[in-house]
Amino acid sequence: MEPSEHIHFSIFVIFTGSALLATLALYARQSLLVAYMLLGVLLGPWGLRWVGDLPMIQEISRVGITFLLFLLGLNLHPQRLFQRLREMTWVTLWSSAVFAGMGWVAAVSFGFSWTEGIIVGAASMFSSTIIGLKLLPTTVLHHQQTGRLIISILLLQDLIAILLLTLLRIMSMGGNPWLDILHLFLSLPILFAFAFLFERWVLIHLLRNFSEIHEYLFLAALGWCLGVAELSRWLGLSREIGAFVAGVAIATSPISYFISESLKPLRDFFLVIFFFTLGARFDLEMLPKVFAPAMVLTTLWLAVKPPVFRWLLEKIGEPQNLCHEIGTRLGQGSEFSLLLAYLALELQFISSKASYLIQAAAVLSLMASSYWIVQRLPTPIGTSQQLRQS
Repeated sequence: MEPSEHIHFSIFVIFTGSALLATLALYARQSLLVAYMLLGVLLGPWGLRWVGDLPMIQEISRVGITFLLFLLGLNLHPQRLFQRLREMTWVTLWSSAVFAGMGWVAAVSFGFSWTEGIIVGAASMFSSTIIGLKLLPTTVLHHQQTGRLIISILLLQDLIAILLLTLLRIMSMGGNPWLDILHLFLSLPILFAFAFLFERWVLIHLLRNFSEIHEYLFLAALGWCLGVAELSRWLGLSREIGAFVAGVAIATSPISYFISESLKPLRDFFLVIFFFTLGARFDLEMLPKVFAPAMVLTTLWLAVKPPVFRWLLEKIGEPQNLCHEIGTRLGQGSEFSLLLAYLALELQFISSKASYLIQAAAVLSLMASSYWIVQRLPTPIGTSQQLRQS
């Protein structure tokens, strides 16, 4: 099969299969995200092998995360964002320390080395940006407040994850690590400065002058999002962080709402591929080798993360019901857990067994957590009319 035909067939399989399985999931009142992941398991390389070129599909799917972060930034006023980040730093740092220690103890208890335990502990620190935000309503004041707190925690976690991924690469290359770390800490202010200055002196004038031409607004927003994302990558950060900064920079624009609504279908297109890819990468042949530690680690993430977040948020004076909901929404592994597992294996810091332990726990926790959230909390894809809120 020609490469172009292969891509066409893969897209056909993913979306036709997702539509069919989503229909069954809705009738059964199950989570759509779990349906997409199960389809990946069924049709991927470890199932029926209908979709085999996962590296290409995975790269395409990451565009969905980029758009997701851009749309989140569009809904955050810069002043409120920085205020929340200051408040959430304490919560994020303490929770990360608790989860890292928990993951290290679990890994070492099952016979993994200290180094592997450290990597597993690091992977345990993060919660899923996609689950936390994709399943969050934004039209109710309560959930707007919830969203601001969740976004602040996830953004700080993402920065920690980027730092850890960078440190792994630095340690594998040798050289002067302090210069690379200094470069990393200087990159974010430079990115923010460029985004806000360019938006103020160039972009906002273009958007105002041609605000009646919707096609142009769509293209300009798309180019702005992806352009800042690439600049962020060039500065040593991630495309996701760049997209978020791009969104925040134009959050005060009067047409930010139109841009947000225009890009949502495009975001969902790529996110379906992302969740399919998560399932497709699930190596069923390796599962028996890490089943016990993966189940223990998954259970710890699901059982310990919500009460820890709840307790820390209550300590800074947030309402109890809000703390409970945020803890539930952040009680899983993360996409960054997977990236850390892939990179640590590639750089030979950990064995394939330890890497797959993290991968298995992350995928299992994403499935379980998304199912629980959709069943219990208001979401845009709720399993009942009462829980379905946009």
